[in-house]
Amino acid sequence: MAIEQAVITWIHFLCASIWVGGSIFLGLVLAPLLKKMSFSTEERLNLMIKTGRRFNKLALPALIILIATGIYNSHLVLQNNEILFSTSYGAFLITKIILVIALIITFAIHIRIFNKNVEEKIATKQITDSELQKLTKSGMILGEATVVISVAILLFAALLDACLLYTSP
Repeated sequence: MAIEQAVITWIHFLCASIWVGGSIFLGLVLAPLLKKMSFSTEERLNLMIKTGRRFNKLALPALIILIATGIYNSHLVLQNNEILFSTSYGAFLITKIILVIALIITFAIHIRIFNKNVEEKIATKQITDSELQKLTKSGMILGEATVVISVAILLFAALLDACLLYTSP
């Protein structure tokens, strides 16, 4: 059983690395770098959308696997409902679940706003300056929110791990 759990934990960590690392790269490296380049706003936004769409091909499966392995790992610890509502582990887990739900909602909004139709309008320059500014601002806010929520989830993952480490015999 120990080797199977180690593999599941490794997969969980790998998927977390893909999701969080990619989100940090897009939000804190690529987006600020594009701002400093001499491309037009349309070109910058188009490049960011294409990069995000490419990243999502890896990130979305990673997020799904991350959620599945997280549920599995929690299921091993939660032998009864009392643990969920009367321990630090339970409080941290509930907080982490709320953050994951917030992350999924943020991600869904991001995908809904930056759909193929919007990408096509930007590429063919059939978008007004005010729409372009609104999209850019929305993208920045959603990207930053994704990074902050993702890093907070990592913090709560560490807190959950510490609870297990310091309460086990």
